[in-house]
Amino acid sequence: MSIEINLLPWREKQRARRSRRFYLALVLMVGLGAGGGLGVTHFYQAELSAQQQRNAHLRDAIAALDQDIRSITEYEAVRERMAGQLDVFGELQQGRSQTVAVFRDLTRSLVEGVHYTSLARQGERLRLTGLAESDSQVSDQLRALAAAPSLAEPVLSEVESANGAQRRFALSVTQQSVDVASDEAGGEP
Repeated sequence: MSIEINLLPWREKQRARRSRRFYLALVLMVGLGAGGGLGVTHFYQAELSAQQQRNAHLRDAIAALDQDIRSITEYEAVRERMAGQLDVFGELQQGRSQTVAVFRDLTRSLVEGVHYTSLARQGERLRLTGLAESDSQVSDQLRALAAAPSLAEPVLSEVESANGAQRRFALSVTQQSVDVASDEAGGEP
């Protein structure tokens, strides 16, 4: 007796079942892959968007800082210009006080019988010319100038006879810095 068993339909069913499982797994994997790809794309897009927002914020902050730096630079230029003007005002004030002190000392030191005919100033150096009745008055005038607080030791450059009895003289003297406030407080009016 021979029994014949046909295994072909069973194998066909098994093969069809395996094919369905394979295609189902394939579709599932394609779906998971597409979902994962979309998820990664979305993640990177979100990161890119966040980075672009950070970059935009940094650009805005940099622009604001650049504006602040320009403002500070302008303020520093104004401050330096004002400081320069204050220095000029201080120098003018000091020069005015020194000029007043020099003229005060020139008039206080003037010896009787002597008068000045010209006064020229170059920097701190004063050149004086004048007339005196005698040589001793010229010497007295030099000593009086040397004793003046705002003037250094005078240097006589020439003495000549003018109009018979009078002596024409020329001298130079250097102006010295003095504390004008204390000199005026303790000096004569």
